[in-house]
Order: sequence, then C-alpha cells, then structure tokens
Amino acid sequence: MPFNGEKQCVGEDQTSDSDSSRFSESMASLSDYECSRQSFTSNSSSKSSSPASTSPPRVVTFDEVMAAARNLSNMTLAHEIAVNENFQLKQDALPDNSLAGRVKHIVHQAFWDVLESELNADPPEYEHAIKLFEEIREILLSFLTPCGNRLRNQICEVLDTDLIRQQAEHSAVDIQGLANYVISTMGKLCAPVRDNDIRELKATGNIVEVLRQIFHVLDLMKMDMANFTIRSLRPHLQRQLVEYERTKFQEILEETPSKYNIIYIYCEVGK
Repeated sequence: MPFNGEKQCVGEDQTSDSDSSRFSESMASLSDYECSRQSFTSNSSSKSSSPASTSPPRVVTFDEVMAAARNLSNMTLAHEIAVNENFQLKQDALPDNSLAGRVKHIVHQAFWDVLESELNADPPEYEHAIKLFEEIREILLSFLTPCGNRLRNQICEVLDTDLIRQQAEHSAVDIQGLANYVISTMGKLCAPVRDNDIRELKATGNIVEVLRQIFHVLDLMKMDMANFTIRSLRPHLQRQLVEYERTKFQEILEETPSKYNIIYIYCEVGK
C-alpha cells in the first residue's frame, strides 16, 4: 500500500553489508564447528571433578546450541535495526555466472515456456495460469490493512479461481483482462518508487511476460513493505532495546546453561 507518499530504496549501506557479511562468516564458522561434534561439554563441567562429586558432567546438545544461535541471530538483527537507521532488507540475487544462478534461470525459463505453450495450445490450457492468479490474489491480500475490506472483497471477487475455472471450461476466460486488473490493483498498493515498474507492466504486450514481471514487481513490493515495517518499528525497538537484549540473553542462558560457551558464541557472532 502507498506509504504516505515517501520514496523507498531497497538495499543496505556499505556498513550494513559489511556487518551482515561478518555476521554470516561468523555463523558459518560456528556451524562448521557445531557439525563436527554432536555435543560439547561446558568448560565448567569438563573440569576434573573431585572424588566427592556425584553430579554428571553437563552436556550441551547440538539442538541447544542451535537454539542459542538463533536467539543470538535475532538479538543481533534487532540491535542492527535499532542502531543503524540506514538498515534495509534487499533481495538475495544469485550471481548470473554462478551454478545456482544458471540452474535457477533454466528452471524458471522452462516453467514460463511451458505456460506459454499451454496458453497457445488449441484449445488453450489454463490450469497453470489459474494457479498463478490464485497465488497473486493471496499476495495482494497480504498487502491490505484490516480496514481494507472493500478492496479485499473486490480482489476475492475478481480473482475467484472457481469462477475463472468455470469460465475456462466454456472458453470464456479473459486472461489479459485479469492481468490488467492485477496491474491496476498493484498500482494502488505499491510505493511511489514502483510507479515506473507499473507503467512498464502496462506497456508489456505478451501475456506470459506480463505474468512473469507481475511476480517480479510483487517481490519488490513485499520487500518495500518489509522495509516500511522496519522503519515503523524502529522507534519502538530503540526504546525497548536494552530490556529486549537483557531478556533474550537470559533466555539463551536458560536454554544453554553453559556460561563460558555462550559468551564465546556471543563474541564470535559479534565480531
């Protein structure tokens, strides 16, 4: 939905990228260490016990370590959001020349090629297209506020997949008309920074390319919404940060009562 007319950018500043990279490297290093052992014994428990001691060593399991790491990750993210006013989420794009990037491109291209052949068949096959409109409907509904009942009802009425299937069975479905409605609705819900993307969608003639680009712009809109939410929550999080970090750290200590190991993990993550 429009965010009070303000323009938004998707991305992070260099400081945020660097912090995130260091955090990822630390977590990867921690993961390698954890996977090499199913459990480890806390420093305080691994020390030689006196002959009179009857308590067994306290073993910290792999699941407990992972739970602590998740809490540390959440705490680190909350801290970054609170103190870095330039912090924003961005899409995780795979490099085009990477193996994963090439595989993703091939799989996606194969899907859209199949859809195009189905729509160009005689008679056309609409089932995959209908499923796409069903997914689009749910994404559009996720952008609405609780008071957006009028638009919610309109979206559900126009993108009623049961009705669309009935129309398809009688060769009366208008795929282009449905796409035009989706684009128009996206224009009402998007941030101003997406206005040019909406204009490009309206100018696209090929229906398969239109559907493909609709999903691309919807992904951008979801990122815009997430960043808008982050900015909205930042003042509240700044006020509550100290108490939040104290509470989360206490939860970590309770889940993994190995003080020295937790401090080690916290220091590694914070590097």
